[in-house]
Amino acid sequence: MTFKKIRRGHIDWRNFLCSTPARDYVFQKDAYEDQIDRAAENIRNADCVIIGAGAGASTAAGIQYGGKRFTDNFGEFIEKYGVHYMTDMYAAGFYPYPSEEAKWGYWSKHALMNRFDPPALPLYTKLYDIVKSKEYFVLTTNVDHQFYKAGFDEKRIFATQGDYGKIQCQKACHPKTYDAKDLFRKMDKARRDCLIPSELVPKCPVCGGNMAMNLRCDNYFVEDEAWHEAADRYAGFLEQHKDKKVVLLELGVGFNTPEYIPTLCTI
Repeated sequence: MTFKKIRRGHIDWRNFLCSTPARDYVFQKDAYEDQIDRAAENIRNADCVIIGAGAGASTAAGIQYGGKRFTDNFGEFIEKYGVHYMTDMYAAGFYPYPSEEAKWGYWSKHALMNRFDPPALPLYTKLYDIVKSKEYFVLTTNVDHQFYKAGFDEKRIFATQGDYGKIQCQKACHPKTYDAKDLFRKMDKARRDCLIPSELVPKCPVCGGNMAMNLRCDNYFVEDEAWHEAADRYAGFLEQHKDKKVVLLELGVGFNTPEYIPTLCTI
């Protein structure tokens, strides 16, 4: 695989953030089947495997944020807030909801749809079957918990961007996150006209302010104790295997948050 030489000013990087197909900036000399065979051989011969996974992996697995899955399950939101804003679940997550009742009305359903309700999907279980007999580590920007559900050891996963199943203080007044599964179930059951009852709106137990999803979307993202422990385990894994034969398996990684998965290259 060879890459175009890209010089500063020669390319409009906005194109890379708008689903530009890989074929437009990557030349592949070898047939796809030959690349797959070579990858499989490299994994078989490796001492360990590091998996770097982005949103494309879950999309390929079947967790579609748009299309029929979105329109079938979020019709009331599309009708209430407008089809121009509610184009898919990703866009809906950035909608400026007018109240906390509206915000959690959406996010509780989103979390259930993408984090709690889906089972371990075949793509992830097959991936686990490939690496389970080897030393491995997973570095992922995904927040849907699919690696955990598929059987990957939770001590070998570093999910850098958060978790759909957790909430935090919106202003990150303290470095702690909270499991929200039961709360989201209650919200989903009680939601009417896209709104949850005011008594279900979560408040920060420390400062009394609003809560937010534990997702890296601004400077207030909480990296809690578990996050730092996972980061340390990943760093330790890299140090332990720095002189061994390592395969870096990158899956579904785009240019939305490109600074995280490429840290694989630090080894």
